[in-house]
Amino acid sequence: MKITSDQLHQVGAILRQAAVEEIMPRFRHLSRQQVQEKSSIFDLVTEGDEAAERLITRELLAAFPEGIVIGEEEATRDPSLLERIADAPLAFIVDPIDGTRNFATNLPVFGVMAAITSEGQVIGSVIMDPVCGDIAYALEGEGAWLEDEEGTSVPLSVGEGGEVNTLVGMISTGSLTEPERSEVNGRLSALGMIQLLRCAAHDYRQAAQGFSQVLFYNKLMPWDHAAGWLLHKEAGGYSAHLDGTPYRPTQLSGGLLCAPDEATWHAVRDALFDRHRT
Repeated sequence: MKITSDQLHQVGAILRQAAVEEIMPRFRHLSRQQVQEKSSIFDLVTEGDEAAERLITRELLAAFPEGIVIGEEEATRDPSLLERIADAPLAFIVDPIDGTRNFATNLPVFGVMAAITSEGQVIGSVIMDPVCGDIAYALEGEGAWLEDEEGTSVPLSVGEGGEVNTLVGMISTGSLTEPERSEVNGRLSALGMIQLLRCAAHDYRQAAQGFSQVLFYNKLMPWDHAAGWLLHKEAGGYSAHLDGTPYRPTQLSGGLLCAPDEATWHAVRDALFDRHRT
């Protein structure tokens, strides 16, 4: 199944509506009672997440009645929803606020993400920055671009790779198990610079614009990575699980490493991950 640019923009308009009506009015106005822990103190949900997901789900189902919506908060309550990604002809995988900890601590680095999939394949990507108001889009086989509120768009490109010690990396090692976590952390100095925004939406947007070159994540919930993966791919990037197999939104483990090209990908994998060193 394919979707059109017009349909992709419909999704973008829905994410923008959620940002305007449910997210930004709550930013820097949350009480402690409106922020809750999920799996840990690092995994939060706010009243804004819940309200935005309800709005996005309602509007997507109205616009695309043939589709299904798999939102982070609803799937957290009912993990069996993840099983529907593999077979659904049209699915929207939604992260209503990516970077919730930033949002809850008044840091303006968070995003709203929707990946569009068909039978387990990512075919569309929409990543909005509610603070700046612009949206990054990608369509399978048709490229990636950034569009401002006035509709002016610029194409996205990951830029060039290079020697490992010249690269900027956004590396998330928190979900690696020991001793690998400490081993990888000890090798991060092989890269030229390390950044961590605590927000995959902005990590992927930065990489798709060529402002950073390397991304790594170990925990692969699809609402965090499906949209960003396609954006990076359509901006010219190369990515794979650590064993070299292609990314799939149905695979929740195995790590995901992104780089500007395949040669740089292999160089970074060899530098950081002992299990793949030769």
